[in-house]
Amino acid sequence: MSTTLPNAESEPLAPDTPPSQRLRREYFACRLHFTWPGTTRALSDQQKSLAAAQFDACSESVTAGKRLWDTRHPSYRAVTSLRSEITAYWKAATLPFPEPGLRLLPQSDLVPFNLRLQEYYSGLREAVDELALHFEELKAGAQRKLGALFNPADYPADIRPLIDVSWEFPSVEVPEYLLRLSPEVYVEQSQRIAQRFDEAVELAETAFRDELSRLVSHLAERLSSNEDGQPRVFRDSAIENLREFFQRFRSLSLSSNQELDSLVGECERVLGGVQPQSLRDSEALRREVATQLSVVQSQLDQLVTVRPRRSIQRPRG
Repeated sequence: MSTTLPNAESEPLAPDTPPSQRLRREYFACRLHFTWPGTTRALSDQQKSLAAAQFDACSESVTAGKRLWDTRHPSYRAVTSLRSEITAYWKAATLPFPEPGLRLLPQSDLVPFNLRLQEYYSGLREAVDELALHFEELKAGAQRKLGALFNPADYPADIRPLIDVSWEFPSVEVPEYLLRLSPEVYVEQSQRIAQRFDEAVELAETAFRDELSRLVSHLAERLSSNEDGQPRVFRDSAIENLREFFQRFRSLSLSSNQELDSLVGECERVLGGVQPQSLRDSEALRREVATQLSVVQSQLDQLVTVRPRRSIQRPRG
């Protein structure tokens, strides 16, 4: 994996620096990549013809495939669970960027982020080693279930090289050599990158707003009563997830939208000191918190985070 980073500028930013410029100066682009084997194969033309014949159908109008192994096996589920966990951590630690596969990581979080992913990498290697120990068992099970559709050539001799995770920090800035080769192209590309960071601010605001809205709506719904007047059941995680959001928002927010900042603060105030069991024990407290959260939800529904996008001025001549 590559960990080469662009040189960070040391001059402090002015307090009135636009959010997009602060984002550009204080964050790195980060890419996460998984190598993963396919778990299905398409049937051969001959097999597809046989399958179509069972329904008196034309084989050209039929698609058919086979599952290579039991994806519910504990050893395989352990590997896929880690993939989901790694992806969730990457997304939680970063902000969106308008280029597929890239997100933005705060420079101050680089060291803990890299260490955490190294831990995940070690855990994934251990899980893959465990999967490799059971792979012949998975193939034998597939042979029993697939019958004549089983083909040994569909399976690797060793599953371990086919599963991997890597991460890197590619530069999204305009390369300096463009300035020497063509100042006009350099200016055009610089404007394009500036627009992308403007869009990244929009994406971050929208993502925070949508996540807060979803969490607030869920908790408010669980704190309301059923049609028969009985309180609904809710899990501690309904509150814990909101508090984790508050922490992540404080860590990653660009303070680019005062209305959103205010609503996050208001929601945090509503839940300040409130414990899940207290809500279960006090109907009055449940009603009060649910009412205040509904007000926040209504304001979130009206919040618009989209900003005018700067247009790219193309050089003349």
